[in-house]
Parts: sequence; structure tokens; C-alpha cells
Amino acid sequence: MADQSWSQKDYHHPAAGWGAAISVNKVLAKERAFGRGSAAMFRMNHENDGFDCPGCAWPDDLKGLKLDICENGIKHVVWEMTSKRVDRDFFARHTVSELEGWSDFELEDQGRLTEPMVYDAASDTYVPISWSDAFALVGAELRALDDPNQASFYTSGRLGNEATFLYQLMAREYGTNNLPDCSNMCHEASGRALQASLGTGKGTADLEDWETADALFIMGVNAASNAPRMLTALTEAFDRGAQIVHVNPLIEAASRKAIIPHEMVDMALMKATRTGTLNLQVRPGGDMALMRGMAKALFEEFRTDPKALDVEFIERYTHGFSDYRDLVEATPWSELVEQSGLTEKEIRKAARIYSASDRTLISWCLGVTQHEHGPDAIREIVNVLLLRGNLGREGAGPSPVRGHSNVQGNRTCGIDHRPSTDFLDRLDAATGITAPREHGRDTVSTIAGMHDGTVKVFVGMGGNFVMAAPDTPYTAEGLRRCELTVQVSTKLNRSHLVHGRKALILPCLGRTEKDEQKHGLMETSVEDSMSMVHLSRGKRKPASSHLLSEPAIIAGMARATLPDSATPWDWYVDDYDRIRDTMAKALIGFEDFNRRVRLPLGFRLKQPARELVFATPSGRAEFSSAPLPDVIPADPDVLVLQTMRSHDQWNTTIYSDDDRYRGVKNLRTLVFLHKDDMRARGIEQGGLVDIVATCKDGSTRELRGYTALRYDLPRGSAAGYMPEMNVLIGAGDYSEQSDQPLMKNLKVRITPAR
Repeated sequence: MADQSWSQKDYHHPAAGWGAAISVNKVLAKERAFGRGSAAMFRMNHENDGFDCPGCAWPDDLKGLKLDICENGIKHVVWEMTSKRVDRDFFARHTVSELEGWSDFELEDQGRLTEPMVYDAASDTYVPISWSDAFALVGAELRALDDPNQASFYTSGRLGNEATFLYQLMAREYGTNNLPDCSNMCHEASGRALQASLGTGKGTADLEDWETADALFIMGVNAASNAPRMLTALTEAFDRGAQIVHVNPLIEAASRKAIIPHEMVDMALMKATRTGTLNLQVRPGGDMALMRGMAKALFEEFRTDPKALDVEFIERYTHGFSDYRDLVEATPWSELVEQSGLTEKEIRKAARIYSASDRTLISWCLGVTQHEHGPDAIREIVNVLLLRGNLGREGAGPSPVRGHSNVQGNRTCGIDHRPSTDFLDRLDAATGITAPREHGRDTVSTIAGMHDGTVKVFVGMGGNFVMAAPDTPYTAEGLRRCELTVQVSTKLNRSHLVHGRKALILPCLGRTEKDEQKHGLMETSVEDSMSMVHLSRGKRKPASSHLLSEPAIIAGMARATLPDSATPWDWYVDDYDRIRDTMAKALIGFEDFNRRVRLPLGFRLKQPARELVFATPSGRAEFSSAPLPDVIPADPDVLVLQTMRSHDQWNTTIYSDDDRYRGVKNLRTLVFLHKDDMRARGIEQGGLVDIVATCKDGSTRELRGYTALRYDLPRGSAAGYMPEMNVLIGAGDYSEQSDQPLMKNLKVRITPAR
């Protein structure tokens, strides 16, 4: 891919539509998967006898849509269903040192892993190992540790709920709460902010609220790539006359217009529908100032119009209002304008849209969370919702967009390094274990522990940890210091090559594949980003007869690690209904789990805050009075760079070097800049530049020879792709509020290449 010439031109076509259809056909042709790929489209996201898309966590259509799919979801599924295989012969032909020189695309493009492998240092290759010997190796290493806290158990969002429950049960019975997950890098800020404000770590809105809101504020998300099925909700909202405000430094394709592929008449007529009514290009980190500016405008409006605020709601259900009002009224407009990067007129326009709406929903993603003040910004979003009583009623509420299928279910079912005492008490009562009460390590702390020797074993359930984490060389060095690294995966990736002294690759079933256990074909459950829990049923023959399900792999490791355990690991794996029966006892909201999950569309977990019941110290929704942060670098030569995904990418998986919606072909080593920032630095369009990031500890990191491209984004900002740019994020570059890496707030200097 990299040897082809690159190009860039503005993309003016609708999102989705024929561009997506053509892209899907190219993917199907490349993988020679027209038959199995087309069949999968009619199985994916179906409530009856279908499998859940392994891509994003957007809810399934409530009306039983037959093609509730998107371009990126199909890419993800076809990528999993590939006929290519990475078997023992492949590993015999290629040393790890050789594979380290391959691109991330080339690694994953080799196909599906077929059997467990163990690293052989003498030959620098992975060689086959039996499942029993692999489990024995894991057990021996874990039992040999001086302290259970010397192990860390990571998960990406792909684990089903049943596997998630067993995984955290194994870790806690072993004796640790070291359960880092991908939420530590993505939505940790959302969970902490919503917990503090409302007493729940999740949004309260559901898909029906999206379908009835009068106004939608979409903040810090590139929906056309990261949650493409949201486009259906946006076009329907526009058609019914709702206002749709997009808040993002970049004006993305999803904020303009779209053609929904399952709308056959619109496709035939090439009839696009608008997906936005206003674009607000905040500076990176300026979301909080925008929200506070809207609040200020509401307070001013209230002086002449008592309907501007919902006084009855505020008095009955909230706490801390007067302090918040005083703070907002004392904040000058000049500061709000400077920190948001918007004009006062733009902020007031957004406030008028909000005050004119009876029912408003505010949604956000990583553009809001991955900043130093991410939790404060989200609490400010909740503040604004509370001012007009936009909580606990139809068409309103906070709605974070989770990026990975079942990442929310992972947290619900126990993947949490800071578990509550109530959760642990219920877990102990349901399972008979005695879980540790000391909080464990998150992602940032796990990497630090690898370096100082206090984390010696790392187990990764899914994902590509070394590429997803910040400070790539530092993370890689930490993994190499481990005594053992274990990666449970479907395809080859960089984290298999950056390994500990001992290393295992354990291949698992994919979401699309049949999971046959002693009591027949199994189903797993997942939770979407709006708290709906439903079953997923794989239908395809597994890629190899040697693959195990994730619950079976977890049980195998647990048996070997905990030989005296009274937990019936094999009994659980024989029939996942048994796991769900135990989950029903341990998890609030999962009562009568086995029956309810088999209802059409499954069931929605109760959200007390949706019913205006708040598990906060005051028993009310809490207004936050956090100070407004200064998000503008003191040195005008410093730019604020945000990392992001391209369109042809899912998390760390790269499908191609193209980014259709941003008009880029055959290029990933790029940086988007405002034309005036380029001119001030003597940078030409397409010119090569060096990027130097200054970290919080004063150290610097750099990337050389990146291609500079003009783009419509605020002056003083820049943007480029992860995971390539993760090397610029220092190990200490994380939020003190959320411990999230600052992937949207890197302080950089960009100059013509030396």
C-alpha cells in the first residue's frame, strides 16, 4: 500500500450511500467473499438467530430492520471471515524478528490464527503447543508469582458478557483487581463524570430517545466512520424537523448529508438527506467553554423568560445549582469565546436552539473524553441538560457513543479496576469466592508496573495492546520486561511480536462462528451503548478445528492457575446458561437473565437516573462547579494535535491507507493543518514535516517526514492518525481526573522536515 502515490481532494459526496456500497463490494471482491459476506449481512444485528456486529456498539434497530448494517461493520465481519490462515507452517517460515519489520496491515492481512503457539527463543519463532500445555504454562507462571498483583488481566471490548464475567471471576479469585481495559483509554472520563453527576456510569438515553428528540447535539465524534448506523438516526431526525448541532474541530462528512443504503428509493434516486443543521468548530478541548457559554446565555434569557430554565426540576431533583449559577454568571464572555474558539454569536445560536427545544439529547465521544479536563467537560454537558430538565423523560438525556461492541458490557459484567464494595459483596455471595477489596491497576498503571518490575505477567483478551496504548516504544519495552505475555486473539498483530520472556498466542472463535460445547451450540450476550442486552449467535464453521471459545480459554487458564478452586469452570463452559444463572445473582439488573435475554430484542438494563433516582451523596443530580480550563498553549508556535482514526480503519486494525471521507488516498503518515498555520511555518501543501511533541514531564518525542495536508480545522490545531501518532504521547501524558491518555491534546511543534 505504502509504495503507491498519494492524493487528497475534498469529499463532497453524501456519507454512506453509493460510496459505501462500492467500498463494500471492493472488500468482498478482495476477500472473494461475495457469498459468505452477503449471507452475513442478513444475519448481522438480527434479534432472532443472528450475530452481533463485532464493530461498534450502536444499538440494533428497534423495528426489526433486515439490513441494519454499515460499511465498516461489513469490513469487520469479512476481515474475520477471511479464508486466509496463519498456521504452524507460516510461523515456521517467518521469525519474529522478520515479522517485526512488516506493517500492521500486512500482519493482520495474513488471516486467521489456527492453533495455540508458544514463543521459542532459540529459533525466534512461534511453535505449536497443545492447549493443555499452554494452560499449564499460564498456571505455572501465575502460581509462581510472589503476589497476585504482579499479574494484569486486560480486555478489549470484544468479549461477550459471559466470558467477561468468567474473566473477572478468575482474576479476583486469583487475588487481584488488576483489570485494565480499553475503556481506560476511551470513555473512562464518561463513566467517572456521569457517576459523580447522576450516580450511574452510563448514559440514560436510548434509541427511542434519539428518534423523538427535538434537538441533538453531537460532540467530538466522527459518526460516519465510528458509528455509521447513527446516520439513520440523524437523517430521520432531520426529516422530522429536529435541530442537529455537530460540535467538532473538523467538519466531518457525517455532519453534512447522507444516503442510507437500506433506503432503496433514496439509493436509486441518489437522494441525500441532511444530517446536520449547524456545525460548530470548537478548538480542541473547547467543548466545556461552549457548554458553559450556552448556560450563560440561558441564565441571561431567564431574566426575561421564566421558561428558559426548568425551575421546578432544578429545585426538586438537583443539588449545587446556586454555586453553578454564580460561577457561570461570573465568567466573562471574552473568556468563553477565547477558550471555545467560537464567536459569541455562534455560542448564542447554539443556546437558542437548545432553549427552543422541548426535548434535547447530547451525545459525545472521544473528542470530549481524551483531554485533561474530560470529566469536567462531561459534567458541564450534564449541567446544561439539568438546567432545562432534559433528564428522565422521552427524547432527552446524556448519550455517550461507545466505540467498540460490548465495551459497555465488559464494564457492567465486572471488568473494572476500581470495583465498588457492593459489587464485590454480591460477587462473593453468588460465587463463593472472597474477592480482594484493594483497587487494581488500569492501563496506564499496568504499563508503569511492567517497567518497574511490579507487573510480571500480562494476559490480553483481544485487542492489540501495544498499538492501542500511548507511548508505543515505552509500552513495547514494558511488555518485553514481562516474564509471560498471553494474547488471546483471532488474527496476527503487533502485540504478538512484542512479547515477554515467555509468550503464548491463544486463538479464539470469532463472533460470526459456531460455538459448540458439550450441551450444544452456545449463544453469548452483549450490551450495546444504550444498555440493551441481547444474544449473539455465530453461524459459520470455525476457521480451525483447534479454536476454543473465550469462555473455554478462560476456564482452562483458571483451572491451571487455581487447582484448588471450588468454582465449576468446566460445568460453566458446558452450558453458558449456567454462567448466566450465576450472573443473575451477582449483577444488579440481570435478574431472570436467561429468560429475559431471549425476549425479542433482549432487555434494557435499568437506569435509576433515567427514573430520576440518583445514587449520589445528596440523592440528587449534582451540578458541577469546576473551573474553566485554559486549553490554549502559552506559546503561539505550539499546536494542539489530536489523534483519530481514518475511515478505512477500526481501532488499531488498518484496512487500507485510504480515508475516503477526508479525501485521502494511499497515505497515513500525514498531519492535517490549517492553511494559515502552514503559511506561518513555511510549510507547503504535501510538504514533509517533522512533528515534535513536548510531554507533561518536559521530555520530547518526534515523528519525521510526515506529509502536511491543508484541512478545514481551527487555527492552532492539528490532527493525524492513531496508532502511528501514539509514539508522541508520553507515559505521563494522562489526565489527572480520569487517568486517560491525552490522545486529543498533544502539544506539538511542526516544522519543515530537516
